[in-house]
Amino acid sequence: MGMPGVGKGTQATVLRELLGVPHVSTGDILREAVRAGTALGRRVKSILDSGQLVSDDLMRELIAERLGQDDAREGFILDGFPRTQEQVKVLDGVLEQLHISMDAAYVLTAPEDEIVRRLGGRRVCPKCSEVYHLETKSPASAGVCDACGSALVQRADDTEAVIRDRLRVYAEQTMPVAETYRERGLLREIDATGPPDEVAGRLKKAVGKP
Repeated sequence: MGMPGVGKGTQATVLRELLGVPHVSTGDILREAVRAGTALGRRVKSILDSGQLVSDDLMRELIAERLGQDDAREGFILDGFPRTQEQVKVLDGVLEQLHISMDAAYVLTAPEDEIVRRLGGRRVCPKCSEVYHLETKSPASAGVCDACGSALVQRADDTEAVIRDRLRVYAEQTMPVAETYRERGLLREIDATGPPDEVAGRLKKAVGKP
């Protein structure tokens, strides 16, 4: 877990390759359920198509179904869940149902201004979806996509005001989740500042596989 833009997806991929277990994100769970066309997937599709949020009860079913699959038998990495205290209860119930215990909860940390810099500097091509960053991956010509020549844009959710609001929501809803796992003796904090490979090195050391 960690703030938006802290690098959760990148580091979850590192762990997936290191441990040989699936990287399970809530977004992937939803998309897979819809793609599979199961009864549960059709319920999810109707909710998403109507613009509503998937309830915690439905997420319980989806997560139980996903974590019960063969590829997750030796373990899995959860990304994006739980995000609230209520979802902690949901996950506790699923893990109990599957007779699984959690090994650890990793939280990636970085200063808020660093997150604003990372997300605020992102630019995307509206035509081919190529992603750039003003500091770390700038285009050859300022404001122009290298791949197709279209003008780059800043996504509405990458403006500073929106980013800080997302960080506020994270502090209010998800930080208490981290504290819950700290109280259980499961929380491991990883400094997420610096290049991704340096962060990966810290994460591997915390997992016990440097």
